[in-house]
Parts: sequence; C-alpha cells; structure tokens
Amino acid sequence: MGAKKHPFYRLVVADSRAPRDGRFIEHLGYYDPMKDPVEIKIDGDKVVRWLQQGAQPTEAARSLLKREGILERHAEKSTGTA
Repeated sequence: MGAKKHPFYRLVVADSRAPRDGRFIEHLGYYDPMKDPVEIKIDGDKVVRWLQQGAQPTEAARSLLKREGILERHAEKSTGTA
C-alpha cells in the first residue's frame, strides 16, 4: 500500500500460499511510519484469536505486535495467567 516515498502497511491474515499482495482472509490493522508520531492501529482481539488458532506472524508483523504489547497478551492467555 502507499505511494512512492510514502509507505503505508496493512496487517492482514493471509494463506501462506497466496501471493504477497494477493488475496487475504482478514484485515487486522495498519501501520503508517510517515506520521509523527508513528501511527499503529491494530485490533488486538482479532490478532490474539488468530494466534490462538495457530497463525504465524512474519518477523515484521511480530515486531509490530510486540511493540503494541499484543504478543504478551497472547502469551498470558495461552498460559492461563490472565
């Protein structure tokens, strides 16, 4: 997404066999690095639900989820300490 010299990223759930910019299953949020401060909007409940079903985030997605504290919330739910 975005334009030349203005990147904009969407966080989506996609089948690993789908093309990179192809069809996706569900839109979870977005990341806009050009705003000051950086704008990140992610639906944490949807992300945790997908992670519980076995979804594997990419390294870039994992860093965004860690930055927003969503991975810690998933870890708490999966260990039952919530």
